[in-house]
Amino acid sequence: MTIPYPNTQPMPAIAAVTPPSGSARPRLTFLGTGYLGATYAICYAELGYEVLGVDVDEQKIAGLASGVVPFHEPGLDELLRRNLAAGRLRFSTDYQDAAEFGDVHFICVGTPQRADGMGADLTYVESSVVNLAQHLTRKALIVGKSTVPVGTAEWIEQLVGKHAAPELGVEVAWSPEFLQEGFAVEDVLRPNRIVVGVKSDWSNGLLYAAHKGVFDLAATEDREVPLVITDFSTAELVKVAANAFLATKISFINAMAEVCEVAGGDVTQLARAIGYDPRIGNRFLQAGVGFGGGCLPKDIRAFQARAQELGAGEALRFLHEVDLINLRRRTRVLNLAAELLGRRSGPAGPDLSGARIAVLGATFKPNSDDIRDAPSLAVAGLLLKAGADVRVYDPEGMDNAKKAAPDLTYEPTLNDAVRDADLVCVLTEWADFRNADPIAVGELVAGKKVIDGRNCLDPALWSQAGWVYRGMGRP
Repeated sequence: MTIPYPNTQPMPAIAAVTPPSGSARPRLTFLGTGYLGATYAICYAELGYEVLGVDVDEQKIAGLASGVVPFHEPGLDELLRRNLAAGRLRFSTDYQDAAEFGDVHFICVGTPQRADGMGADLTYVESSVVNLAQHLTRKALIVGKSTVPVGTAEWIEQLVGKHAAPELGVEVAWSPEFLQEGFAVEDVLRPNRIVVGVKSDWSNGLLYAAHKGVFDLAATEDREVPLVITDFSTAELVKVAANAFLATKISFINAMAEVCEVAGGDVTQLARAIGYDPRIGNRFLQAGVGFGGGCLPKDIRAFQARAQELGAGEALRFLHEVDLINLRRRTRVLNLAAELLGRRSGPAGPDLSGARIAVLGATFKPNSDDIRDAPSLAVAGLLLKAGADVRVYDPEGMDNAKKAAPDLTYEPTLNDAVRDADLVCVLTEWADFRNADPIAVGELVAGKKVIDGRNCLDPALWSQAGWVYRGMGRP
């Protein structure tokens, strides 16, 4: 059932439910205060809910409690401090505290790729559910929000049945998240849809009450937020299906970039032309070094693994090629670097010894400090392995990058990174890089050669400034 809210038609009745705590609005806990849980906890406090964020990481909890967000997300720091001061938001490491406080408990822990395969590791999900369930003393609703393999909600019901007193009647529901790093505050407060997988009128009513702040905000701003009420399996599949589609769209345009490079076409003009077709659209059609981050790469692999377990592996075979295209773009930058620097490639790849290369970007996207599976950092590693002297700069991701790739050399500013460089590689489309003055940068480098790994620079402007410009999939 899809319900646009607000709507000109009367909204189908969703039974009003009194929160088990007796409070006027349901009290919310968010289990896991990483990127997902902390963002939701802070934003739902901003919507007026009483919120508790829970995590086993004492250092992270202490930081949040003192008003420090442990990652970069525009606008979130101010909301955190405001809602801590208002008394609507607090943080704890105590699951008993969570059980006593909350009516609706959102599971927001990580589901990384398993070390022994492509599937999702549900260790953190299991731990959070078990720790909570064994402390519950009244009825509650446990709602999955982490990205998981289909079938996880049913498994969580079994865990709850094993570890919570059956007479409490604890229920389970699912409501996937759709956050975009760099835009997460807006995505929580003003989502483009809310999806819930429920089994009872009670869970549907309580989960609606937990989201009512979002709907009320939409009503005051004369917007609609579609509400999709469905079953467990569909709710779980929505997020991985969306990520698989976006990954496929990105890899499609990068496959077209490969064709353009050998055929002499321009993939940016190709993308613009096909993007005017409303059936296709222009979003996620920016060719470059491919996608990264903590979601798309691991999610499409976990989706394939789960489909294989269910006997539907053939249906998702194309995602393997999507993954391969994505990884191939990183190697393409290495080969372009060798070409621009006049280096030959042998059986072991190009030898870039003695070349100084500036890598601008370490995060997987701008407006974030997330370096998980970042193409920029992966390319920097390939260049270093080929013998280059690599100098990396990123506006927000330096600390995380240094921990993940300590062998690379990091510079404090863009100017420091490009100084005396034989080649500049722009691999994350930060505004600082897009708007850099090619004349000023040209006065610092040893060689005016640039690889635009995100097709975010103005080729004419850089060429006029004397640079040898190479974009991805451009002549």
